[in-house]
Formats: sequence, C-alpha cells, structure tokens
Amino acid sequence: MSLALLTLLRLAYADEEPIELDDITVTAPVSKSATVVKPSTVIEGNDLTLKAAHSIGETLKQELGITSQSFGPGVGTPVIRGQSGARVKVLNSGMSNGDLSQLSPDHASTSEPIMAERIEVLRGPATLLYGSGAIGGVVNVLDNRIPSEPIKRPITGALEQSYDTAVTETSTTVKAEGGQDHVAYHLDGLFRDRNNMAIGGQAINASAAEALDPTLKVIQNTQGSVPNTYAQTMNGSAGLSWVADPGFAGVAINQLHNNYGIAPNGSGGTNTRIDIQQSKYDFKSELKQPFSLAEVLRSKFAYTDYKHVELDGGVPGTAFTNKTFEGRLELNHKPWGDLNGTLGLQGSTSNFTAIDYQGNQTIVPDSTINSYSLFGFESLQKEVLTYQVGARVEANTIDPQTGSNYISPNGLPINSSYQYIPVSTSASVLWDIDARDSLTLALTRSQRAPQVQELLSHGFHDATRSFELGNPNLQMETSYNLDLAYKFKSDWVRVELNLFNNWANSYIYQRRTGQFVEQNALTGLADVCATNIACTAVVQSQQADAVFRGYENKWVFPVMENKHGMLDLTLFSDYTRGTFVSSGDVPRMPPLRFGFQGDYMYKEWAANVRFTRAEAQQNPGLNDTATSGYNLLSLGVQYEIKDFYASKIILFTKANNLLNENIRNSVSYLRNFAPEPGRGAEIGFRITY
Repeated sequence: MSLALLTLLRLAYADEEPIELDDITVTAPVSKSATVVKPSTVIEGNDLTLKAAHSIGETLKQELGITSQSFGPGVGTPVIRGQSGARVKVLNSGMSNGDLSQLSPDHASTSEPIMAERIEVLRGPATLLYGSGAIGGVVNVLDNRIPSEPIKRPITGALEQSYDTAVTETSTTVKAEGGQDHVAYHLDGLFRDRNNMAIGGQAINASAAEALDPTLKVIQNTQGSVPNTYAQTMNGSAGLSWVADPGFAGVAINQLHNNYGIAPNGSGGTNTRIDIQQSKYDFKSELKQPFSLAEVLRSKFAYTDYKHVELDGGVPGTAFTNKTFEGRLELNHKPWGDLNGTLGLQGSTSNFTAIDYQGNQTIVPDSTINSYSLFGFESLQKEVLTYQVGARVEANTIDPQTGSNYISPNGLPINSSYQYIPVSTSASVLWDIDARDSLTLALTRSQRAPQVQELLSHGFHDATRSFELGNPNLQMETSYNLDLAYKFKSDWVRVELNLFNNWANSYIYQRRTGQFVEQNALTGLADVCATNIACTAVVQSQQADAVFRGYENKWVFPVMENKHGMLDLTLFSDYTRGTFVSSGDVPRMPPLRFGFQGDYMYKEWAANVRFTRAEAQQNPGLNDTATSGYNLLSLGVQYEIKDFYASKIILFTKANNLLNENIRNSVSYLRNFAPEPGRGAEIGFRITY
C-alpha cells in the first residue's frame, strides 16, 4: 500500500528538480566512507542528549524496529526485530563490554548512553566485523575514552546534570579532556541515584501473574509505585594517548559499581537486589600506511573483570563471575580498483561461573570459553550499484570443570569440551535508481553457537525467580535473513520502507515448562513443589525452527520552513511476528506500533511531540501471558546557548508518558510485576567548554 501511494504521489510531482540523497556513514572500519546499503541508525549530538536514558534499550526504543527489554528500571537491553540477548551485540567502541547482559534479561548492560558521543545500530554485512549470530544487529556505543585525535587545548570538558521525577532520579556526568604536544587525556565520571519508580496504576497484574503461576498468591500490591526499584550507579574512566601523524596508541581504565533492585512478586517474601562490580582495562592503537598494501592497521586489547551478586533479602543468593581477555586486529587495505574493505582477526578467552550460595550448588560450572575468528568486509561501487559482502568464520570451545556440587541438566555426565565452528556470510546490493529512489536487497546466513548457560544451567536463579535448565544437546543455530529496503527523498517527503523475513533453524529459546519446584532447605536441591507455598517456575533451553517477518515504515513531511521556523511531521510504524514452524508463537515479541512525531526548530529552540500507539500482544507464546495495548505520549524541548563565555549550554526537558498509562511491556519477563514508568518529567542542562 505504501509503495502504491508513493507511486501516485510521485506522478503528481514528476516535474520537480531531483534532490540529492545524503550518504549515511558509520565507523565500521572500511577504508573510506561507504554508503550503508542496509538501514542504520545513528544518534549523536543534541539528539543523543535528548534521547539518552539510564539504559541502552531505553535510549533506542523510539527507533524503528527497536524496543527495550525492561526488567524494571534497572535494566533495559535492546530488542531489534524481536531479537535480543546474544542475537543483538552491544559493543563499546567495537569491543565486547565483558558483561553478562546477553546471558539473562535481569543482567544490566555496562554501557552508559549518557557518556557516549555517538550510538550506531548496524545491520547487514558490516555486522560480521563484530561477531556471528547477530541476526538482530549490532549496537556500537562510541566514546572518546582513549583519544584518537590530538586535543589542542590543555583542558576542555562537559558537565551534565538532570533530574527525573518518574524515578526521583538525580544524575551527574562530568567529562574532562585535554592535550599538549603529542599527549592527550580523557577523564569522565557518572553518579546516578534514584528512588522507587512511579507508575500509572497497580504494580502487579495479580490475575495474570496468578494464572501463570498457580502457586503464587499476591498479598502485597502497591498503587502508583514499584517497591525495591531504587538504585545507585557510579562509573568512572581515565584514558591517555600518544597521538602523532602516523597514528596513535593509548590505554584506559574503567571502574563500575551498579546496585539495583528487582520488582517483588507480591508474595510477601524477601526482595532481590543485584550488585555489579566491573573493572575494565583497554589498549587501542592505529597505524596509518604501515606497509605498501595497507591503509590503516588497528589493534585493540581489553581485559574485563566482572562480577555480580544477587542479594536475597540482603544475603548473597546467586553470583555470576566473568573474566575476559579479548584482542582484535583490523587491516584496512588500500583500494583494489573500486574494491574497498577490511580484513581482520579476533580472539577472546574467558572464565565464567555461576553459583548458588544459599544452596551451596553450582548453577553453571567453572568454564573456560575460547573464541577465535577471521572476518572480512568488502564494498564495491559500480555506477548506480553498490555491492557489499561480509564473511566470518569462528572456532568456539567451552571447557567446563565440574565438581561434586554440580548436577547436569539431564542428570547425565556432560562433555569435557563443546566445540563449534560457526560460519556466517552476508551480501547486499544498493541500487540508486535515480536521484530520489534507492532499493536495497540483502541476504545473510548467520550461525550462532549455544552459550554456556543455554547448555549447562541447572539451578535456582533468584532475580528471574526461575529454576533454569540448560540443554547439553543443543546444536548451532542457523538463520537465513532476507531484507528489502526502499528509500525515496524529495523536497516534500522522505520515505523509508523495510521488509524482512528471517528463517531460523534450530532457534534456541527459553521456555516455561509449566512445572514448579521448591528449594530443599538442607540439600539446596529442587524438590517437588508443595501446594501451600509459592514455588519457582522451571524454564528450559529448547530448540525449534522459527520464522520472523515484519516491516518498518517511516514518512517524513517537511510541513513548514520560513521565518517562523521549521516543522517536520513524521508518520511511523513497525511490526514483528515470530512463529515456530511446527506450531505456536515465539515468546516475548513486540506488538504492532504506529504513531506520529512533530519536530519544530526555531533559532536556539528545538521541540518535539511524539505519540505511539501499541496494539495488544495476543500471541505471547506457550505458558506466557498476553499484554494490553497502550497509548504513549511524550514531549521534549531544548534551548541552546551557543556562546556563553566560550562555553555552549543546552537546557532540556523531557515529559514522558503524559497520559500516565500503566504500560505492560510484552518483551519484558517482568511485565506482570513491573510496568513501564508512569507520568514524569526530566529536566537538565549540559555545559560544554
């Protein structure tokens, strides 16, 4: 319908002068700026200031095809086209964060959007530069922790202060940078403190929660707020670089402490909180034209020491640790005719374990996880056609060390080593039909090896209130993705239409089995659930063939441009449907969304109003609950003072959920216990010197 309407409109405006299409460039390491042949999202500058939230998922949730997998206000990881976890890689300047946000929905990402200078969402062949299995995409959070360019002034800096009424949150961010001669430095710090989250109704959907879990009796249910959702975050970095004409080399250290709570289930039991500690050490270098065939040689190395403890009533319950070494080499070769691209290799080794302190049981055995990969990305432009191809081959091994306090998911001995060789390839072509129209076709074959917890988990997980069972017999997941994108641009409208269909063979997912267990006070093991107490749901890793299909559509109309300012009207919609080939629905899919946004600019002022309608999700999957539709209205205003004593000041305010609806997020595991934030306003300022 959109294409048919656009064709009629084009006929009416056939005599207009052609409009140049803008190139979209990203920092994927190709040897020169290349047009991205699949849709990419870039957020930076004042737009990032207005959208930045306490999590990467919340920051991106207004973008086409992206939602946030909230787990209360403490966690928000991105969901892209219905994919989350390991299928959406969140990176920091092209390297893994070393956290465990991809393993479980209750684990917060250590990426801080408020400290980023730019956030990119990549799809298509370029994603294979960073890993296999990212069928949703790659989110790259870029900062200047290790300066790569000379800083001419001895000191520059920024200060941002904000206050959010919905969570009574105070956030302070400070950054200082400077340089002299060939030396450049970077310092930053973040302190965030918030109270319990305000909502537009009752915290717990008691009827849905009790229907899903017959052993649960909700006896405590708050109105207008969610208990135990207060949190405190401290994050700081320091970096130092040597920058010269041939390139640069630098190091950085980052320290993070994040303590946040999980919404209670209303049974009157103890509350669960998560305490995260992470130390990260980075080295990065770049050498220009190191030899005749090379344009740029980049190297990156990182060590991450991550641990979080889940506190059950203040007492350590389950704990997860992960220590990771990672290295990466990228070579941008000089153009071979019209061919430009990157070759590289990447390796990582980590030591991971998960234990249950209260039951003295090992949930996931101490495992050494190794991954080594070769990757390549090439771009070729021939007149109106631009071709891109990517490939990645990995060798992955998981070597668990079992002990007497570990029981395998099926009660049988597990392998001493699990070995996988994922092979992923992607190809796309962009056809610039004319100065207004472009058409993109992309094909991707992507393989993903099972993660260690998907294979070997066996035990109680406090934060998710589940007894998790892995599956040692899991095979590699293989996805075949077909994407078609059409863009049109003139002086009266800009249109973007994306259609996709993903076939996932042996799709790995976690499903509630319908069984419930309780923990034996003496042995720590799982016993058959008694009928008079609240018990724990059993969830198990399973595999089945699945199909995901959907669309993303956006129309931007320049309504006004005169002495009174500029006004744009954007109409948008996106939809993803996930089904298993045998029968049934893939759980936790986003609903159909549509709406409009108005953007107004006048001199130093910028403002927007956005309305989103989300339909009810009536296909929640087996042993899961449906969610109602909702209306979400938000407003944002900025005022910029460009020159104030050699400084730039941005004053901003954001009003969220103005209708104060009690929104249940269909992609959230906690949707029956923690709605999205209610009506609230965020005010703040940012000073850049």
